[in-house]
Amino acid sequence: MALALPKPIADYFAADATDGAAVARCFTADAVVVDEKKTYTGRDAIAAWKSEASSKYEYVADPVAIDDQGDRVVVTAHLTGNFPGSPVDLRYGFKLSGDAIARLEIVL
Repeated sequence: MALALPKPIADYFAADATDGAAVARCFTADAVVVDEKKTYTGRDAIAAWKSEASSKYEYVADPVAIDDQGDRVVVTAHLTGNFPGSPVDLRYGFKLSGDAIARLEIVL
């Protein structure tokens, strides 16, 4: 059974399978992404972050759990692909602003 994800988060995971520009459109103009201890601010930086990750590795992210924590939504996703340590479960901490993502932190 598929998880009932909020629309901006469902859009993010759908876009994650495509390209950096599609991912960036899921975010507010001044959004922040924190991944692998690096911070990316704004849609251009987010698009570049996603494009770089996609050029290095092929992977599939399958959301398996969701936890609404009030000010943020944490989605656990099972990632499989050609990256070191595959497969792995990552936690995606989303802060939403209307119908877009304002902040995303990705951690093990």
